Amino acid sequence: MRKILMVLIVLADVLLSGAASAQQVSKTGTTAAKFLSIGVGAKAISMGGAFGAVANDASALYWNPSGIAYLDQFDAMFSYSGLFAGINLSYLGLVITAGNAGNFGLSATAVTYGSMSVTTESEPDGTGETFSPGSYAFGVSYARSITEDFSVGGTVKLVTENIYHSNATGVAFDVGTIFKTPFYGIKFASSIANWGTKMQMTGTDLLIRYDVDPQRAGSNNTVDANIATDQFDLPLRLQIGVSRDFIFLDNQRLTLAVDGIVPNDNFESVNVGGELSFFDNMISIRGGYKSLFLSSSQEGLTLGFGLKYKKAGFIDMGVDYSYQQFKYLGSVNSFDVDFKF
Repeated sequence: MRKILMVLIVLADVLLSGAASAQQVSKTGTTAAKFLSIGVGAKAISMGGAFGAVANDASALYWNPSGIAYLDQFDAMFSYSGLFAGINLSYLGLVITAGNAGNFGLSATAVTYGSMSVTTESEPDGTGETFSPGSYAFGVSYARSITEDFSVGGTVKLVTENIYHSNATGVAFDVGTIFKTPFYGIKFASSIANWGTKMQMTGTDLLIRYDVDPQRAGSNNTVDANIATDQFDLPLRLQIGVSRDFIFLDNQRLTLAVDGIVPNDNFESVNVGGELSFFDNMISIRGGYKSLFLSSSQEGLTLGFGLKYKKAGFIDMGVDYSYQQFKYLGSVNSFDVDFKF
């Protein structure tokens, strides 16, 4: 177990050495598929994104795949976030338990931007044609407990973005661990997300007619050519977190969590959050704060609550809500429906 932790630490240092070093610029806006940095799951969001060491529902497939190793029921979650300017995020996660063989997960994330008008230089008000861009990620995960106190998990994802007749595709990997330390019930977690291929836009929108030498007589002015686009890295992220549960007053629970974030396209920051649960986790109140110590951050306060209906028979159902406050863009509301069976 100690060797595994050391390997993860060395790998994180190699992958994120540029981001972790003291930089004069944040590198914001230099990665593709930035939608991969948008958190999913109302529970996790309302806790300020400090969820790496908590990771106890199907949204763990996004935050830290090793968390699904501790689930003992099938878990299906649908999450929806209404973002800005008609942009919406939908997430679907499914965890399949397999006993001693470990647990498996399937996830799909879709960010849609609504319908847009096609404009050209000659028709700046629109041609009458519309298109609908989108960003999508599809993941397959696996996690298992190495010991009672240590779990490891990973995800492979297909990532694609499209706009009109052009698209970019890449493959990404996530890996994470959770360690239940012997110190006061504290859990320690680490994860690396979105390590993978570069993405580059290609498609028929980039196809043009080109005259190699218009000054030369007889030059062919109908040669097909493609505009060369740049390749961009994925938004790589290292997340280190700790959490602890406090039990009081006949099995009521308070969870506190702190996560440090080291991305490759911004400076480091800290997320903090907490959850207070009553009546055997039937009612939960949550709060947090995102991107502490990040001077240019637009994020901040997060709040939310959850309700669970526990049926003695087949299915347990939960409904969660979160509110996120942004500096200039207003607020974002997210909703979850979670089924355990």
